[in-house]
Amino acid sequence: MKLSVIVPTLNEEENLKALIPFLKKELAEKKHEIIVVDANSKDYSKDICQENGVKFTQVNRSSRAVQMNRGAELAIGDTLYFVHADTRPVPGFFEDIERAVANGKFAGCYRYRFDSKHPLLKINSWFTRFNGILSGGGDQTLFIKKDLFDSLGGFNEQFCIMEDFELVKRIKIQYQFYIIPKSIKVSARKYENNSWLRVQWANLIAFKNFLQKRDPREIREQYYGMLKRS
Repeated sequence: MKLSVIVPTLNEEENLKALIPFLKKELAEKKHEIIVVDANSKDYSKDICQENGVKFTQVNRSSRAVQMNRGAELAIGDTLYFVHADTRPVPGFFEDIERAVANGKFAGCYRYRFDSKHPLLKINSWFTRFNGILSGGGDQTLFIKKDLFDSLGGFNEQFCIMEDFELVKRIKIQYQFYIIPKSIKVSARKYENNSWLRVQWANLIAFKNFLQKRDPREIREQYYGMLKRS
């Protein structure tokens, strides 16, 4: 397996300082590439990538769907792994994904836990073990065989939010979606800037609107109107 790790970014300098060295260490003896797709950041993201020998490209539109599709276009690996900059995969993730693919599980994600001891966030984390309607969000990361990703047409770029759930929904129509029984670590910064209840309510409204097939632009506007952003 050759793994292409694709990281969409927008002003994620501090997170890249931690994520890239971790990825390079984990993948040092593996067939891999790391591709950072940036949406014209105003920080030193580009410099950090260049200093670490990581592929770096930019797009003019701040959209994870657009950015991740661009990374997939550039990728030469047979398996793609999409990772948010504020997420920390588990050690051994290459072997986990390789094993899953070898066993016929061509798309999937991890469970997750937050970098916080907040008891309510532990409840949120516990539910990520279930492969239900809410599984497959971007914080869980996503691995997928490149030929499968291409056959599905990649991420739907009309989705400026919920693009991860939309792709996973299409995957599940035809293929098995697998949750690796290990927990990666995700940032709790959204909860730290807002109350737990406020974020939960915003998530619920966004998901309801997604299921009702509302315009993604309306979903995004309402979602970010409900939350304070870091």
